[in-house]
Amino acid sequence: MSNANEEMMEQWNELAEDMNEAMAQSMEQNMEASAAFMESWADAMEQSIPDDEEFAESVEGYNDAYEVWMDAADQMFERSVAAAEGEDVAATEFRDIWLQSANEAFKEVMGTAAFAAANGQLVNAMMEMREQVDEMSEDTLQQLGMPTQSNVEEIGERLIELERRQHRVEEKLDQVLEALD
Repeated sequence: MSNANEEMMEQWNELAEDMNEAMAQSMEQNMEASAAFMESWADAMEQSIPDDEEFAESVEGYNDAYEVWMDAADQMFERSVAAAEGEDVAATEFRDIWLQSANEAFKEVMGTAAFAAANGQLVNAMMEMREQVDEMSEDTLQQLGMPTQSNVEEIGERLIELERRQHRVEEKLDQVLEALD
């Protein structure tokens, strides 16, 4: 085998290896993101028992998302075959396929009423937790003898009221001075 052929085979092997590595990494990252999303979605769904209609809609959304992922897997396979057959396939095509598929799949799931309800419950739980943290922070600062947010807000309100009073006094003083002139 000539040097040129050996170099070409080496380049081809490197290209194939790079593409396989990029595809494997892309698929792994995408599957991890998908698994994390589905896990958080399942956790949220556990906390809220949807009615039959919401449940059916959420299952349909999940099925639509699954179809999007399967279409992406088909596209990835087709592009891999094309690359193996010698077609010039950029590694970014693989990334773009997964990014577009992820966006479409998330839209399918996020568009359901069950997801909206679960998301609403999640936001409510986060707001309640935030209130509890704020109260604990306020109590801790108060026990340490440091000013709390409530203290600072009260001081701010008093300063604004003092400025209003000062402004009224200045206006009256100006009126008195004008009357004396």
